[in-house]
Amino acid sequence: MAASEVDHESPTPVYQQIAAAIIADIESGTLAVNRRIPSEASLVQRFGVARETVRNAVRFLREEGHVFTVPQRGTYVRDRSGKGDT
Repeated sequence: MAASEVDHESPTPVYQQIAAAIIADIESGTLAVNRRIPSEASLVQRFGVARETVRNAVRFLREEGHVFTVPQRGTYVRDRSGKGDT
């Protein structure tokens, strides 16, 4: 999903659209388990949105259990396979 694919007219909030795109990257294997997701700056550039919107998307992903954050290290893809928790 590129900036042109974020639908600002959609009833789905932009941060949820971004979260859905990141989930799709996780499910496709583009983003691997226990590997960092792209930086906020990279996601801002990719989706053409404000940093706060990206932060909301990452917060949503964390609350839904898709990622975990290590302070001063980054945000990583969580293993949701049921084989073990990180």
